[in-house]
Amino acid sequence: MNKYLYQLKFFIFSYFLPNLLILLITALLPNITSAQEYPNKPIRIVVGPGTDLLARILADKLTENWGQPVIVDSKPAAGGLIAGDFVAKAGSDGYTLLLSSSAYTINSVLQVKPSFDFAKDLRPVNLLATIPIILVVNNQLPVENLKELIDLAKSKPGKLNYASSGNGTPAHLAGEMLKQAGNIDLLHVPYKGITPAITDLMGGQVQIMFAVAPAVIGLIKSGKLKAISISSAQRYKLLPEIPTIAEQGFPEFIYVGWNGIHVPTKTPSEIIQKLSSEINKIMSQATILPRIDSAGFETFTGNIKDFENFQQQDINRIKKIVKEANIKPD
Repeated sequence: MNKYLYQLKFFIFSYFLPNLLILLITALLPNITSAQEYPNKPIRIVVGPGTDLLARILADKLTENWGQPVIVDSKPAAGGLIAGDFVAKAGSDGYTLLLSSSAYTINSVLQVKPSFDFAKDLRPVNLLATIPIILVVNNQLPVENLKELIDLAKSKPGKLNYASSGNGTPAHLAGEMLKQAGNIDLLHVPYKGITPAITDLMGGQVQIMFAVAPAVIGLIKSGKLKAISISSAQRYKLLPEIPTIAEQGFPEFIYVGWNGIHVPTKTPSEIIQKLSSEINKIMSQATILPRIDSAGFETFTGNIKDFENFQQQDINRIKKIVKEANIKPD
């Protein structure tokens, strides 16, 4: 009996195992081959809301390094929903990329019926840069640091206004984070864009605002606005004298804007890895860093897993803010 059983096992392994290996190799071969040949035609980087600076830097260097045209395609309408939907439904071959941003993680939480699922339909490739958010106040407000601002807000509950560039924007969420962290009552005043919000902040119609660093660096340096804190984990290298919110008694308060690259989720891992490696090389180049720094960004180089973790942390943070503040979509 044992003899026949041994012969049967030998037959199964000798006949089926080689064929199984052939099937596995055949299944993997197209992805391996496509990764080796990639790219062999033009690549498109689709840009939603925000600046296209990083997309243009990548497009120029990828074109130079790979010898294939890389086109920047701007679709800024609808807060990124059009751009994200376009890329999510594009071919999963590595030739259509999305310049993603914090707008997408916010929309993934706030949108009731989005046309695509950001976390499921798009896959992270690289986190390119973060964008510090600065807590600024009108020059006439009698505060010089975060403690003084919170004390003033507590002495005048509901009397201080904070501006944002719109409902559900990073500025709005950061403002709600501050209310929750400091246990203070501030009135949210949403504007249709950052420019009118900053104009009214300087004019005194509102007193407080969280603003992405590139929008207010010049106003801070020229003395037209007073900077109180930075919302990132570390101090901002363009304004190193301004302490973080974490330094001023709120270690859990970390919130930044960001830009990254996403692709359709079924894009082969080999192509994603090749793309990620090339982008990391570009973002680390000494000739590139000054251009990014001068625009107010802080570069980030890490692997795909780092970006996946960052994205999930951002979504979890937004869910918490939205739930506690009872923020509803427009």
